[in-house]
Amino acid sequence: MGVEHLLPFLGIAALAGYFQTVTGFGLGMIVMGATSGLGIAPVASVAAVVSLMTLINCLVALPGRLQHIDWPSVRAAGLGIVPMIVAGVLLLEYLSGSAASLLRLLLGLVILYGGASLLLRPSRQIALSPRRSFVLFGGLSGLLGGLFGIAGPPLIYHCYRQPIEPVRIRNLLILLFAVTSGVRTLFVVSQGQMNTEILLLTAWSVPVIALATYLGRRFPLPFAPLAMRRIAFFVLMLIGMSLILAELI
Repeated sequence: MGVEHLLPFLGIAALAGYFQTVTGFGLGMIVMGATSGLGIAPVASVAAVVSLMTLINCLVALPGRLQHIDWPSVRAAGLGIVPMIVAGVLLLEYLSGSAASLLRLLLGLVILYGGASLLLRPSRQIALSPRRSFVLFGGLSGLLGGLFGIAGPPLIYHCYRQPIEPVRIRNLLILLFAVTSGVRTLFVVSQGQMNTEILLLTAWSVPVIALATYLGRRFPLPFAPLAMRRIAFFVLMLIGMSLILAELI
C-alpha cells in the first residue's frame, strides 16, 4: 500500500478510534465502511486488520475479568461462532473474487443494522434464554465476524436481553469477541492469507488508535450519552447508506 492510501487509512482509523472511545461503538464498522466506500483497501484485507485490532483490544481488556463471566453462555455461543467464522471467511473469499459489488452491498446492510441497534433498547427477560439461542446468535455473529471482522450487533442485542448483571455481560462479550477475532485470525493464517500488507497496516494502526483513544478520553465531545448514541447512529447510517447507494445507482 502506497503512502497515498496508507495516510487516509490511518486517518480513518484515528477517527474511528476516537469515535469508539467517546461513543462506545463503531470502530470496526467505520473502518470497514469508510475504507471500502473510498476504495482505499480490499474488503478482505481491512477485515483482517479490524479482526487483529479487535483481538489486541480484547486481550488488553480481559486480564482480571475472567471470574465475572457466565461460562455456560460462552460455551454455547462458541459452538455457533467457530464454524460460522470459517463459513464467513470462505464466503468473503468467494464474493471478493466473483461478486465484489454484492459484498459491498452486504457490508452496507450490516452497518445499517449496527447503527439501528444503537437506538434499540432490548427489554430484559425474566429468565435466561435457552442455550440453543446463544448458539444461534453466536453463529450469526461468527458469520459477520468471518465476513467483515464485525461480530458485535447480534450478540450484543441478545446478551443485553438476558437477566445477567451488566458487568458480566460486558466481560462475556469481550471474551466472545476475542474468541471470534482469534479464531478468524488463525483460520486466515492457515489459509495463507495473512500477508505483509495486513501485518503492516495493523502495526501502523495500533499506535494511531491508541493515541486516538487517549484523546477521546482526555477530550470527549461535550454531549450527553443519548446524544452520543444518536451521533453514532447517524454516522453509521450515513456510511451504510453511502455504500448501498453506490452499488445500486
